[in-house]
Amino acid sequence: MIPPPPAKAADPGRCPKDPNPHVLPLVDVTIETGTGPVALKAELAKSNPETERGLMYRTQMPEEQGMLFDLGNPHREHSFWMRNTCIPLDMLFIDTDGLIVGILENVPTLNDQERTVGCPSSWVLEMNAGWSRRHGVRAGQKMKLPH
Repeated sequence: MIPPPPAKAADPGRCPKDPNPHVLPLVDVTIETGTGPVALKAELAKSNPETERGLMYRTQMPEEQGMLFDLGNPHREHSFWMRNTCIPLDMLFIDTDGLIVGILENVPTLNDQERTVGCPSSWVLEMNAGWSRRHGVRAGQKMKLPH
């Protein structure tokens, strides 16, 4: 398999200044891969304003940390944009049972185009671009969701 081209962070001069810096509570997340479990920490976004803001204005994120969105509605195809998001990301779409139903890799920064995997999901996990491949994470694997 040919790896995707390396993702590039937005030019710092193009990244908007954060008008209201914030940090959400961290939760533990584990993904069962073919080579064993991968553990990470994720900020948990539960409300609509938290979900809409996501990782906007951030210029970096630790390798083993991401943002987990609790979207609540399992019967809907969810889409995401990268407005004011300066970090290139991988997006993992997850159903109510923790099954990863699709992954978008190296999503471009500072972009309003809506992105989806084309099927219903209840959660989305955003990680630094390339994280999924570096850790052997693929659609069809299971993620242990926070309670």
